[in-house]
Amino acid sequence: MSDSRRHAVRGSEREPLAGARLVGPAPAEERIEVSVVVRRVPAGRDLPDAAELGALPAVAQPRVDREAFAAAHGATADELAKVEDFAHDHDLEVVEVSAARRTVVLAGTVAAMNAAFGVELGSYEYEEGTYRGRTGPVHIPADLADIVEGVFGLDDRPQARPHFRLGVTQGAFTPRAVGGVFTPPELAALYNFPAGADGSGECIAIIELGGGHRRADLKAYFGELGLPTPRVTAVSVDGGRNRPTGDPNSADAEVMLDIEVAGAVAPAARIAVYYAPNSDRGFLDALTTAVHDTHRKPSVVSISWGAPEVAWTDQAIHAFDQACQEAAVVGVTILCAAGDDGSNDRVGDNLAHTDFPASSPHVLACGGTRLEAAGGAISSEVVWNEPGGGATGGGVSDVFDLPPWQAAVGVPVSANPDHHQGRAVPDAAADADPQTGYLVRVDGQEFPIGGTSAVSPLFAGLLARVNQQLGRPVGFLTPLLYGKLAAAGVFNDIVVGSNGAYDAGPGYDACTGWGSIDGTKLAGNL
Repeated sequence: MSDSRRHAVRGSEREPLAGARLVGPAPAEERIEVSVVVRRVPAGRDLPDAAELGALPAVAQPRVDREAFAAAHGATADELAKVEDFAHDHDLEVVEVSAARRTVVLAGTVAAMNAAFGVELGSYEYEEGTYRGRTGPVHIPADLADIVEGVFGLDDRPQARPHFRLGVTQGAFTPRAVGGVFTPPELAALYNFPAGADGSGECIAIIELGGGHRRADLKAYFGELGLPTPRVTAVSVDGGRNRPTGDPNSADAEVMLDIEVAGAVAPAARIAVYYAPNSDRGFLDALTTAVHDTHRKPSVVSISWGAPEVAWTDQAIHAFDQACQEAAVVGVTILCAAGDDGSNDRVGDNLAHTDFPASSPHVLACGGTRLEAAGGAISSEVVWNEPGGGATGGGVSDVFDLPPWQAAVGVPVSANPDHHQGRAVPDAAADADPQTGYLVRVDGQEFPIGGTSAVSPLFAGLLARVNQQLGRPVGFLTPLLYGKLAAAGVFNDIVVGSNGAYDAGPGYDACTGWGSIDGTKLAGNL
């Protein structure tokens, strides 16, 4: 459907999901929404990237006010207006315009979207359900070719999966370690989180792409821990809602794990849960909404969802990584689960794959360990790899080059035949084995959950406490882990275990990064 007056959006090509079958065209009169992402203002396109930020000492890293960021690095009014003109010419409605997020949300029928973007949307069936999809690239008029960087939402296939693993169901709730399972405050004590801080004055953002939370469960859980119920705000993005399914095996488990872990280790922090549909558009819009939220102003973002790099379009990876870069510039730390399926990341092609967004060089990637304790102290901590029960993600990115701050610490090359020298994942780790996992409450039931998705909110709670103590956000923490902090003995080095293609060893490795974090040492050295 393209012609000489149209340009393909770079990196927008799609193929059907593996095993998916085209049933027919998507209903022509179905109303859908898309998010059009445009470039930054000319003077602010070149933000400092991971390499440049990593070369700066912590006190010198930029902390740009969100409002100032929108003016200096957002989209221009003229270029946003060109997208609005495009909408008018193609019978599309302008739903929302955000200069800070560089996003214009358009709505219209499938027929109108097909004509506007030069696609043919179809209805697809696959093993887990149905989705609206497309093949090939998205097209835009020539006068928008240099302005538009991505178009999201035409295809609504599931983009990511939650990185949690269920443990063996326990009986009555006991607020202490039970059979090797821990409550979040116990883990905070074992990892020596800084005392005298509770996250006061901080806001933790949590991204969720399904499921929901129930206040009654939160009150019961925190009451049994002897903690106040955290202040949790549900923020709707792209029509996403707090919709608990009632099934503790569903995404409800992810949502409750995230809230309960973060809330238990930083009980005075405010928690904002950004609910969005599980699509590339929903995921991206949830992140940019959190990063540029001028009302709640979260200082930490916890992301427990992801997918192998090969499952993303290039335009989505680019837009998502730019959002993570923007977070670094405004002083927000993004924590991402590294995955629960070892070095292959459930791709099944006998190659090594890293999970995205954990592989972005602008985030702190969180790996997983198996933790055992005795007498109130860690007695053993090894790489999480339980046959049939999951293993920590980790490895070397096929997309992102090796950041300078990882160049001198002996990170491995890719285990794949090309031996690519790329961004290595994870950066740090904590308990993730469901057999030594986190005792949580979901849909009225209490049982252990593990997975690297537990590590992201655990570290989010830690950083809320650290930010409170410092009186400022630590911001882009990741490069600092590879310099002074590693040398200062902030980490408990994990030297035993493997995630498949990569082995643990002294110092940095692509299973658990530098290891688990001693929270008090981290705070002291920052």
